[in-house]
Amino acid sequence: MPTSSYYRRVLAAYLGRGRSHLSFWHEKPAVNERAFEKDSIEYYMTFAEKARYAGPFDDQGIPQLDYRGAIGRRYNPIAIAQYGLACFNYWKHAEFLNCADWLVRNLKPNSHGVPVWMHEFDWEYFRTLRAPWYSGLAQGQGVSLLLRAHRATEDTKYMNAAQEAFASLLKPVEDGGVLLMDPSGHGWIEEYITEPPTHILNGFLWALWGVWDWLRFVETKGPARELWEKSLATLEQNLPRFDAGYWSLYDLAPVGRKNVASLFYHRLHIVQLDVMYRLSGREVFRAFRDRWQGYADSAFKRHRAWLAKVMFKLTYY
Repeated sequence: MPTSSYYRRVLAAYLGRGRSHLSFWHEKPAVNERAFEKDSIEYYMTFAEKARYAGPFDDQGIPQLDYRGAIGRRYNPIAIAQYGLACFNYWKHAEFLNCADWLVRNLKPNSHGVPVWMHEFDWEYFRTLRAPWYSGLAQGQGVSLLLRAHRATEDTKYMNAAQEAFASLLKPVEDGGVLLMDPSGHGWIEEYITEPPTHILNGFLWALWGVWDWLRFVETKGPARELWEKSLATLEQNLPRFDAGYWSLYDLAPVGRKNVASLFYHRLHIVQLDVMYRLSGREVFRAFRDRWQGYADSAFKRHRAWLAKVMFKLTYY
């Protein structure tokens, strides 16, 4: 069961006055069509509303998120990377480089000596993540931002940091990385590192775009290519596990009730699958994109998913 502090924070975020962290995350997901034009290096989603984020910011222009409750206002490396990518798409050069510079400054070795971006606050999830914790999603999107900063400026500090951060995507969790092999031999880039693992779908997909960017901008072969191909195989084999028959699942946490995605995350999954189909050409992504869009188009299934999500939140996290 969630703690009372969890309920207080969540209620304050959803029902309180002013802008909570949700004002950053819950934009309308959309494919960036310009990213698929010849020679474009824009990011694959528009992040249009993120580019217009109204704060809070620190005095260096770095976005912070207000989580309310005991967490309060914090830096989130994922949000900083996404804001930077949004600014890159919308030609906000100074803001984009501010975020890239923050990532360079704040890449630190974890207890295994692997460079990562730390979250400096506890986060209540399936298992509470105790500060400082790191995320495969942050590593993948940080790499995506730093590689674009290097292309824009040719400053080697961005490439050096990207190379250091990319190492975590190749290393298993037990060695300080963010790559987990399941009992079936499938590899997952884990957004949240927990035991047992939960395999968050949106985090895996977003992080995987960082692997694709490494193949685009740095090297087309080697360990990155192997990681990309094995990750595609993992998704091909496991996407059916994320299908509840009427909606997509947020994760595969081993709890008694399926964790259906919120409407926002279901729409995000659809957009991410669209991008994955364009990047990989694999039909499985197109098929699930279309199936899950059909779910979203049904008012009955939307209401069923909303009720299932409420029941899950009241019971778990």
